[in-house]
Amino acid sequence: MSDLERIEKIRQRIAQLPRSPGVYFMKDAQGRVLYIGKAKELRSRVNTYFQESADLLNTRGPEIARMIAMVTEIDTLECPTEVDALLQESRLIKDIQPPFNADLKDGKTFPYLEITMQDDYPAVYVTRKPRLKGSKLWGPFVNAQQLYVAVNALQKVFKFRTCELEILEDDDKRRFFRPCLLHAIHQCTAPCGDRISREAYRADIDRLKKFLYSKHTILIRQMKKEMELAAAEKRYEEAAALRDQLKAIESLSLSGDPRVNLQPEVFFVDPSEGLERLGQLLEMDQPPRSIECIDIAHIQGAETVGSLVCFIDGKPFKPGYKRFRIKTVEGIDDYASIREVVSRRYRHAAGGEELYPDIILIDGGLGQLHAALEAFSEMTIRPPMVISLAKREEEIYIQARSTPVRLQRHDPALRVLQHARDEAHRFAQHYHHLLRSKKQIDDE
Repeated sequence: MSDLERIEKIRQRIAQLPRSPGVYFMKDAQGRVLYIGKAKELRSRVNTYFQESADLLNTRGPEIARMIAMVTEIDTLECPTEVDALLQESRLIKDIQPPFNADLKDGKTFPYLEITMQDDYPAVYVTRKPRLKGSKLWGPFVNAQQLYVAVNALQKVFKFRTCELEILEDDDKRRFFRPCLLHAIHQCTAPCGDRISREAYRADIDRLKKFLYSKHTILIRQMKKEMELAAAEKRYEEAAALRDQLKAIESLSLSGDPRVNLQPEVFFVDPSEGLERLGQLLEMDQPPRSIECIDIAHIQGAETVGSLVCFIDGKPFKPGYKRFRIKTVEGIDDYASIREVVSRRYRHAAGGEELYPDIILIDGGLGQLHAALEAFSEMTIRPPMVISLAKREEEIYIQARSTPVRLQRHDPALRVLQHARDEAHRFAQHYHHLLRSKKQIDDE
């Protein structure tokens, strides 16, 4: 294929791209991902690389120009918002490590807003390493600088503490403690110096939480009035400061959800601890060693595929990963797709030709679990343990139990299951572009 034919083929592909936020993948002739980027509008963004007037050498540098000369295919992953696209881009780059991505390959993470609810007097922090338990989290946030400005503005309203002091309600020595400057400038109610009761301080924290859960409209209206008044009275420096704070408060909406946009490097859990806890939860004779997780994904809302990942001793075992092109199901039917994947994957184990894993995990709720159990009911030998994990509420459905189990967000057992579930989801979604071509699918 000549270079002109390659470019023309790519431009035809670009014309079919959606006009929505998302992540795009630049691939070479062997299907390898060369570069991953995010876009507010996928079609427009990708098109900038292949316009006749594009001077990539001077505008993007020699590495990007060399990469574009290698690109033969472009694929995309649509996202609901630009923020979701940014968070997905970061996760994908860390997982795939494309050779032409210079940023986001390291272990640096996005920050969170953390309220230490288990403390007698909860503190509010901007952190990249939140506590594993006892805290309420918002984020991850995509702009750390604006998050710091927003917290500073919120502190003037809700007067919470941001210090690292250990403050106990029953510590009588607190009344002799001299508060810091933040109390003097009325940005903290000084629980360290016993200047506020635990109940009154908790009420302020509850109001802060309510604000963070809301759309921030009341505070934003109040700050706009103060900014306009300051400008009208020619207090321009104060008006500019209020403008910056207002912009930062509005940026609080530019964040992900800690349950959905999990950063595994932030919330590390010892796999052995998680497996031991999981064995106790499932009433197993000993901690499980092998876990296989099944996920069903829809490619562009039409083509259905199944993915299976294998974990040994709590860690991914890549040789055990499998992909399945759904053959017997027409349209979108997750239950029927699960039954097909289960039947195809475990038919040899049911015949006694190989061993079942200790735990088979299904991505989904009670319906998905029942679909898997229906497939196993047709086999002569049954697996030892089949469970499912519902993403929205992170409830664990266990075979032969009538009610689901809901664990603490950072429970080691839940974290092990989340890791396997999220890896199965990524295995299907992150390589979805490979599944569009029959030649590139490894059926079993």
